[in-house]
Amino acid sequence: QVQLVESGGGLVQAGGSLRLSCTASGIIFRFNDLRWHRQAPGKQRELVAAIISGGSTNYVDSVKGRFTISRDNAKNTVYLQMNSLKPEDTAVYYCAASHYWGQGTQVTVSS
Repeated sequence: QVQLVESGGGLVQAGGSLRLSCTASGIIFRFNDLRWHRQAPGKQRELVAAIISGGSTNYVDSVKGRFTISRDNAKNTVYLQMNSLKPEDTAVYYCAASHYWGQGTQVTVSS
């Protein structure tokens, strides 16, 4: 059974930082492209960042220069380092691998 479990969300002031983690089990982690998505209230879920098995990364324009996605294949874990957070980053953040999704972790940025 595949499981993706996120952690690291919380409440932070604008300009602050958080690091999200997502640990996977039941999949061959190192072969998978990994993604972080987010969904704000009343909005569609959007892709925030992705990292392929070879290590290349992609980001949505709104987080470029502020967020960094990384992976540790030995720990079956993908990270999202979020710096210079803005109120508009407030959302539930989900990690994903292939068609598998985590349960989400809430990030709230206060102004």
